[in-house]
Amino acid sequence: MSQEIWINLPVKDVEKSTAFFNEIGFRAESVGNERARLTIGQTAILLFPDETFEKFTGSKTADTSQSAEVIFSIGAESREEVDAFIQKVESAGGSIFGKPGETDGWMYGAGFADLDGHRWNLLYMDESKMPKR
Repeated sequence: MSQEIWINLPVKDVEKSTAFFNEIGFRAESVGNERARLTIGQTAILLFPDETFEKFTGSKTADTSQSAEVIFSIGAESREEVDAFIQKVESAGGSIFGKPGETDGWMYGAGFADLDGHRWNLLYMDESKMPKR
Protein backbone atom coordinates (compact mmCIF):
# COMPACT_ATOMS: atom_id res chain seq x y z
CA MET A 1 0.00 0.00 0.00
CA SER A 2 1.24 3.49 -0.84
CA GLN A 3 2.08 5.65 2.16
CA GLU A 4 1.41 8.97 0.44
CA ILE A 5 -1.26 11.21 1.89
CA TRP A 6 -3.07 13.75 -0.24
CA ILE A 7 -5.00 16.51 1.45
CA ASN A 8 -8.09 17.58 -0.51
CA LEU A 9 -9.50 21.09 0.01
CA PRO A 10 -12.65 22.65 -1.40
CA VAL A 11 -12.21 26.14 -2.86
CA LYS A 12 -14.50 28.69 -4.47
CA ASP A 13 -12.10 29.52 -7.31
CA VAL A 14 -9.24 27.14 -8.15
CA GLU A 15 -7.31 29.67 -10.22
CA LYS A 16 -7.46 32.43 -7.57
CA SER A 17 -6.50 29.98 -4.83
CA THR A 18 -3.60 28.70 -6.94
CA ALA A 19 -2.34 32.28 -7.42
CA PHE A 20 -2.65 32.95 -3.66
CA PHE A 21 -0.65 29.87 -2.69
CA ASN A 22 2.04 30.61 -5.29
CA GLU A 23 2.33 34.14 -3.92
CA ILE A 24 2.96 32.90 -0.37
CA GLY A 25 5.62 30.43 -1.46
CA PHE A 26 3.90 27.11 -2.12
CA ARG A 27 4.56 25.39 -5.42
CA ALA A 28 1.12 25.29 -7.03
CA GLU A 29 0.08 24.02 -10.42
CA SER A 30 -3.43 24.70 -11.65
CA VAL A 31 -5.34 22.68 -14.20
CA GLY A 32 -7.75 25.42 -15.26
CA ASN A 33 -10.68 25.78 -12.91
CA GLU A 34 -11.00 22.01 -12.38
CA ARG A 35 -8.24 21.33 -9.84
CA ALA A 36 -4.80 22.30 -8.64
CA ARG A 37 -1.95 20.56 -6.88
CA LEU A 38 0.04 22.37 -4.19
CA THR A 39 3.29 21.11 -2.80
CA ILE A 40 4.92 22.26 0.40
CA GLY A 41 7.84 20.16 1.55
CA GLN A 42 6.81 16.56 0.92
CA THR A 43 3.09 17.24 1.29
CA ALA A 44 0.66 17.42 -1.62
CA ILE A 45 -2.56 19.39 -1.28
CA LEU A 46 -5.21 19.11 -3.98
CA LEU A 47 -7.70 21.94 -4.55
CA PHE A 48 -11.11 21.15 -5.99
CA PRO A 49 -14.19 23.30 -6.63
CA ASP A 50 -16.74 23.01 -3.81
CA GLU A 51 -19.15 20.97 -5.98
CA THR A 52 -16.49 18.39 -6.87
CA PHE A 53 -15.39 18.12 -3.23
CA GLU A 54 -19.00 17.59 -2.14
CA LYS A 55 -19.33 14.73 -4.66
CA PHE A 56 -16.18 13.08 -3.23
CA THR A 57 -17.30 13.38 0.38
CA GLY A 58 -21.05 12.98 0.03
CA SER A 59 -21.57 16.01 2.27
CA LYS A 60 -21.62 19.80 2.22
CA THR A 61 -18.38 21.70 2.67
CA ALA A 62 -17.85 23.44 6.00
CA ASP A 63 -18.78 27.09 6.24
CA THR A 64 -15.32 28.37 7.18
CA SER A 65 -16.72 31.78 8.11
CA GLN A 66 -18.57 30.08 10.99
CA SER A 67 -16.36 27.12 11.92
CA ALA A 68 -12.99 25.49 11.35
CA GLU A 69 -12.81 22.03 9.87
CA VAL A 70 -9.06 21.53 10.40
CA ILE A 71 -5.86 23.50 10.94
CA PHE A 72 -2.76 22.76 8.90
CA SER A 73 0.57 23.32 10.67
CA ILE A 74 3.74 24.19 8.81
CA GLY A 75 7.16 24.07 10.44
CA ALA A 76 9.42 27.11 10.11
CA GLU A 77 13.19 27.34 10.41
CA SER A 78 13.23 30.61 12.38
CA ARG A 79 11.18 33.39 13.92
CA GLU A 80 12.15 35.57 10.96
CA GLU A 81 10.70 32.99 8.56
CA VAL A 82 7.39 33.10 10.45
CA ASP A 83 7.30 36.90 10.24
CA ALA A 84 8.21 37.00 6.53
CA PHE A 85 5.67 34.31 5.66
CA ILE A 86 2.87 36.11 7.48
CA GLN A 87 3.73 39.32 5.61
CA LYS A 88 3.40 37.40 2.33
CA VAL A 89 0.02 36.04 3.43
CA GLU A 90 -1.26 39.55 4.21
CA SER A 91 0.04 40.89 0.87
CA ALA A 92 -1.60 38.01 -1.00
CA GLY A 93 -5.03 38.66 0.55
CA GLY A 94 -5.11 36.08 3.34
CA SER A 95 -6.31 36.97 6.82
CA ILE A 96 -4.31 36.70 10.02
CA PHE A 97 -6.17 35.24 13.02
CA GLY A 98 -3.10 34.78 15.21
CA LYS A 99 -0.43 37.48 15.05
CA PRO A 100 3.17 36.27 15.36
CA GLY A 101 4.08 35.62 18.96
CA GLU A 102 5.85 33.39 21.45
CA THR A 103 4.25 30.57 23.42
CA ASP A 104 5.75 28.78 26.43
CA GLY A 105 9.15 30.42 25.91
CA TRP A 106 10.23 28.09 23.08
CA MET A 107 7.59 28.23 20.34
CA TYR A 108 6.99 31.14 18.00
CA GLY A 109 4.16 31.08 15.53
CA ALA A 110 1.25 32.72 13.79
CA GLY A 111 -2.09 31.69 12.28
CA PHE A 112 -3.72 32.65 9.01
CA ALA A 113 -6.68 31.79 6.83
CA ASP A 114 -6.42 31.36 3.07
CA LEU A 115 -8.88 32.86 0.57
CA ASP A 116 -11.45 30.17 1.37
CA GLY A 117 -11.10 30.44 5.15
CA HIS A 118 -9.07 27.26 5.65
CA ARG A 119 -6.88 27.74 8.71
CA TRP A 120 -3.12 27.33 8.77
CA ASN A 121 -0.44 27.99 11.34
CA LEU A 122 3.27 28.45 11.00
CA LEU A 123 5.42 27.37 13.92
CA TYR A 124 9.09 27.69 14.80
CA MET A 125 10.20 25.55 17.74
CA ASP A 126 13.48 26.45 19.43
CA GLU A 127 14.43 22.97 20.64
CA SER A 128 17.31 24.37 22.74
CA LYS A 129 14.68 26.03 24.96
CA MET A 130 12.22 23.12 24.90
CA PRO A 131 11.44 21.79 28.40
CA LYS A 132 13.19 18.52 29.21
CA ARG A 133 11.09 15.60 30.44
